[in-house]
Amino acid sequence: MNVMKILVIGGSGLIGKKLGQRLQDAGHQVVSASPSTGVNTLTGDGLAMAIEGAQVTIDVSNSPSFEDNAVLHFFQTSTANLLRAAADAGVAHYIILSVAGADRIPDSGYMRAKLVQEDAVKKSGIPYTILRATQFFEFIGAIAESGADGDLLRLTTASFQPIAAEDVAAELARIALSPPINATVDIAGPESAPLAEFAKRWLKAKQDSRNVVADKAARYFGALLEDRSLVPLRESRTGAIRFEEWVPR
Repeated sequence: MNVMKILVIGGSGLIGKKLGQRLQDAGHQVVSASPSTGVNTLTGDGLAMAIEGAQVTIDVSNSPSFEDNAVLHFFQTSTANLLRAAADAGVAHYIILSVAGADRIPDSGYMRAKLVQEDAVKKSGIPYTILRATQFFEFIGAIAESGADGDLLRLTTASFQPIAAEDVAAELARIALSPPINATVDIAGPESAPLAEFAKRWLKAKQDSRNVVADKAARYFGALLEDRSLVPLRESRTGAIRFEEWVPR
């Protein structure tokens, strides 16, 4: 086996920890990079040392603030620093995790920032793969709470196809050990249903007695959605773990 040095940016986060463990278990040298390990992609501190000798770099980091200007600054600045360091280090495969539907929700500042990140990677000249994933099961609680309206949760009826973080990490590991494709691929969960329906199932599992109001006009973190704004429109890879299997874990 060809042992590779793989740099995971955001390695201390939800996806980063699972991804790093998978790659280590496969016998590769994994460097987990985050501010807590002395690597700051916004300032560039520690980046050159961390990336030196890495054949693959995977960016699964996220902005500490989702405010429009802050999230744009984060992805613009950190991606520019990372791509510059990757080019200097001769990285052979640059991978980022993005969001399904990023190009279909223009009034979301977060999605606009992710498109800026994607565009920078595509134009960098470094061989790349972009993985767009649907929202994670782990975030359904926060998504449901975003629609809180007194004792009700008012949520959109737009199609929703969430996925377990474990399945996203598995797909990123597969991509990391494969040649770059210089293209974007999608991954989604095994089941599609209205977002409001998933919220009802989440509340039932948590024994939360609040009611969900399914409202087509309800906004998703401030953005108005079309029915298929959050799900892949093209053929996509499918996660293996179903929501009912994941909840007891």
